[in-house]
Amino acid sequence: MRSLLDAYADRPNPRTVAVVGNQPLARDPDRAAAVDACDLVIRVNGFVMDEPGDEPVTGSKVHAVVFNRALRATPWVFRDYSTRLYLMVEPGRLHWEPDVIPAWWPEDLGLVPVSNREITIPLSNALGLDGAQAHWATTGTMAAWIARTMYPDAHLLLTGYSFIDNPNQTSWEHASGDSCIVGPEHQIAAEGRLLASWVDSGSTTLMR
Repeated sequence: MRSLLDAYADRPNPRTVAVVGNQPLARDPDRAAAVDACDLVIRVNGFVMDEPGDEPVTGSKVHAVVFNRALRATPWVFRDYSTRLYLMVEPGRLHWEPDVIPAWWPEDLGLVPVSNREITIPLSNALGLDGAQAHWATTGTMAAWIARTMYPDAHLLLTGYSFIDNPNQTSWEHASGDSCIVGPEHQIAAEGRLLASWVDSGSTTLMR
């Protein structure tokens, strides 16, 4: 996966990596500029990008998309898809999800399944989740984990992660589209503690 991400990044061995979650965020030119200045930008599920003439929020750059089968596609998800890497996380396959490509996926667009052995299980262990239970990380935290573990020496920028400040929420607001419940499979308080520990270590910047 590292070699694939390198191939789509602005430069080999990225020194700065941004992961943009789907929390609704206010206008912030500094945040948008910081995201777009990164060598590798990863966005999650039904993401939003700044358009020309819009007030800047999270920038307009994307090299890789981390998504799951419950993706609610926005107008930006498949735009310029040939220039992006699409990584599908499949934690539910450890329990009940079938091994099928989503029926709505474009026929001419390839995707790369994310290894549960290499990514999902180590992340669950880091979160203290019981592997026998149907619990796994959110797609946003999986994207952040991919960035942190693939590029341990890079500086990581995170934005759009509401559960770091609100670990007890029971529903999600999205930058685009309807809200939805926080699935019972997720333990977002543990995820928030993990990401906050990276910020505390100095290896990661959180922009709210």
